[in-house]
Amino acid sequence: LWDLRGHSGSDLGTGVRFTATAAFADLVALLDHLAVRRPVLVGHSLGGNLAQALVRRLPDRAHGLIVLDATWNTGPLSTAERFLLRLAAPSLALVPASRLPRLMARASAITPRGIAESEAAFARIPKRVFLDVWRATASLVDPDPGYRTPIPLGLVRGEHDRTGNIATAMPRWAAAEAVGEHVIAGAGHNVTLDAPDATTTVISALLDRWEHTA
Repeated sequence: LWDLRGHSGSDLGTGVRFTATAAFADLVALLDHLAVRRPVLVGHSLGGNLAQALVRRLPDRAHGLIVLDATWNTGPLSTAERFLLRLAAPSLALVPASRLPRLMARASAITPRGIAESEAAFARIPKRVFLDVWRATASLVDPDPGYRTPIPLGLVRGEHDRTGNIATAMPRWAAAEAVGEHVIAGAGHNVTLDAPDATTTVISALLDRWEHTA
């Protein structure tokens, strides 16, 4: 389990801004430090976008990729999707900092437990850092419709995920890659909080299926 910089217990440091470039470098450095040989990468939301970026740039570093509730980095974007992607961070910047954790929690989870845990997590992140994280996520979206994931791929999303274009992009992604899409009932964007047992079951099944492939 990787605690991204600026999240939970990993501080950014005074004057340091969160960027996708730095987070990507952290992921590569972590794999180097652990000397893990071709692990299966499992990433949720921004973590899913970062894992996609690593597999695209360094495909020999991973054996498989499981993406939970993240958009398709290389998928085609409509004009409307491009506009909304650019508009998201400026729109969130208008929300008062005191209201942002509750707003994002209700947008990210649907169960009482999921909402409460999401709100607590969002409350630990200063607004300026949260906006930088959002911009970093958007910066990893880099359409390349001809690209296909060169390793085993698993796609998982909450049934009620309404974050960005995930609910429409992930089914298109699954069809393009000819893989199944695993939709977790009764869950929103924060699928591991809303439905932890069901999510774990899906991930475990994918890992078991890939265990003996090389």
